[in-house]
Amino acid sequence: MIGSRLMKSAAGRRLLSTSKFTLPDLSYGYGELEPVISGTIMQLHHSKHHAAYVTNLNIAAAKLEEALHKNDVTGIVAAQQAIKFNGGGHVNHTIFWKNLAPPSKGGGEPPSGELKTLIDNQYGNLDNFIAKMSAATVAVQGSGWGWLGYDKVNSKLSIVATTNQDPLEASVGLVPLLGIDVWEHAYYLDYKNVRADYVKNIWKIVNWHDVAERLKAAK
Repeated sequence: MIGSRLMKSAAGRRLLSTSKFTLPDLSYGYGELEPVISGTIMQLHHSKHHAAYVTNLNIAAAKLEEALHKNDVTGIVAAQQAIKFNGGGHVNHTIFWKNLAPPSKGGGEPPSGELKTLIDNQYGNLDNFIAKMSAATVAVQGSGWGWLGYDKVNSKLSIVATTNQDPLEASVGLVPLLGIDVWEHAYYLDYKNVRADYVKNIWKIVNWHDVAERLKAAK
């Protein structure tokens, strides 16, 4: 059995038994993204929602280890589903925090270099790109994310939306460069049900330097 072989290997045991995912620190204070995102939302979003994904990811990883040890296929499948959701939540939010920055730390400064060139070549200019990505993000049905991803096969940018906490690269094969969280917990206290206003304002604090570094790493 695959599970048995994995657990019998030293690498497999190390991979599962030493995995302990942690909540990343932010490079800015909870209140530094105001007025675009309030300190109250940031504190709840990071210390409660993201923290819950991390906690549940560690629980799911432990259950997967146990299920693999027992060759329990049902348990393996259940754990994998929990890992996809909570692991996706952890991955997505870890990117999201770094994709943002207060204006005092470069947030909102327009992209330059290769990233700007790609945006201009594919979308005409930054304003056109923002309009297209905003439309795709606002249109997400229910909970999900709007993404700018990099297609390594075709060496191009791509705007896509994902549902729930599905991680971009694992779901559609694009390297995530910029993500916008449109779960209601990301904006409801500030913007109520007007998602479009939240998406419109978030561009004021996008950390384009981080997006450019992700593009560089993807290539």
